[in-house]
Amino acid sequence: MTDRAEQANSALPNSRHRNSGHPDLRPNPTLSPPATHGRKLTEDERLFDQSAQRRLPMDFTHSDPWRVMRMTGELVSGIDALANIGPAVSIFGSARLDQDSPYCRAAEETARLLGQAGFAIITGGGPSIMEAANRGANEAGVASVGCNIELPYEQGINQHVGLPINFRYFFIRKTMFIKYAEGFIIFPGGFGTLDELFEALVLIQTHKLRNFPVVLYGSEYWAGLLRWLRDTMVPSGTIVEEDMDLLQIADTPADVTSRIVTAYEASLATPLQAVDVSLRE
Repeated sequence: MTDRAEQANSALPNSRHRNSGHPDLRPNPTLSPPATHGRKLTEDERLFDQSAQRRLPMDFTHSDPWRVMRMTGELVSGIDALANIGPAVSIFGSARLDQDSPYCRAAEETARLLGQAGFAIITGGGPSIMEAANRGANEAGVASVGCNIELPYEQGINQHVGLPINFRYFFIRKTMFIKYAEGFIIFPGGFGTLDELFEALVLIQTHKLRNFPVVLYGSEYWAGLLRWLRDTMVPSGTIVEEDMDLLQIADTPADVTSRIVTAYEASLATPLQAVDVSLRE
């Protein structure tokens, strides 16, 4: 391991090196070797680490072609697993909230209602909001998908995931979240949640996605972000007023479900010739 990567990993809080805070998570040994076999680089770290390449300038010509083949295999595996899942919704949110949090209870109810409406549920497969959503999917009897990712500490997957899919590369996992979803529901969360949120907004803004609702759950939690977008970015000209319409706000599971169902029905009613099918392929 390079000195830089070693220092970065050693700076992680001890509580983040294991799932001790979430005893209900099932061990996921497929994605846990970096934790169980010492401080080994994850595949994403290897992909982005430039220090080794500076020492061995031509080493990338031997390692990167094989890495591309592994990426291709991971992409194909994800497509095979989800190709027949039917209409689905991806739900995002914090991995740090207790299950008795109002947001976790709302995530469970939202997933249950969406399941009853015929949607499968896709999450990151972790604890907290993700676990609650997967639980709601099970209660509704629909597919409960967990897209787990390799991290530099021991990884696990929640007990309510019926279809676990393992990923080593973030960008391939993100592709699965979008490709097989009819919309995103964004519960309160941290950097990872914001990453998925803005990824979707960029794709919608650039017309890569159509009829794809992005619903923020919890107007109180998101008020500060929305105010900054409206009062700072819009006046500065970095986004336009119409861009704010890409975000929907909901405060009840029933409202979330109604918005997703309405958008999905609208997408079914859209004439095929009016949409470039390559946008979703």
